[in-house]
Amino acid sequence: MTELLHQPGFLGTGANWAADMTLLASGLVALLLTVGVVLAVRGHYDAHRWFQTSAAALNAVLVLWLMVLPFRDFVAPASNPAGLPLSAIATTRIHAAVGFAALVFGLFVTLRANKLMPKFLRFNNYKAFMRVAYALYMLATLIGLFVYITWFVGNPNPPSY
Repeated sequence: MTELLHQPGFLGTGANWAADMTLLASGLVALLLTVGVVLAVRGHYDAHRWFQTSAAALNAVLVLWLMVLPFRDFVAPASNPAGLPLSAIATTRIHAAVGFAALVFGLFVTLRANKLMPKFLRFNNYKAFMRVAYALYMLATLIGLFVYITWFVGNPNPPSY
């Protein structure tokens, strides 16, 4: 599996297979979340819950499996071992902050919606909480697209991992 992840990407940029797959899977998460929003607006709350729960779980796997290690290896060190442009480092750090907030808040809302939260952490104003979670996820996805572009499009020396 590791060999596959490190193969050249399939989108025609300087990215490897893992980065290209992360980009597409992140788009899938955004699509699932958006379909879930449409379902909620139309009153299909059970289907909405399934779409949102699936998207939140897929996003958690993506972050923990394919995003944390590149961040640790290329962005967290002060030495910038990959020689990334400062714009790529800054964009990635902003993405990490917004993405972390989206992940934690989104999982909190998902756990609450599935009645898996202790009573003292429960809330009743679902609309407000879900709108904030959706906005955070979409913002993190948009910034993530900029991360991909700054790392792999037009970068003469893209990082390799």
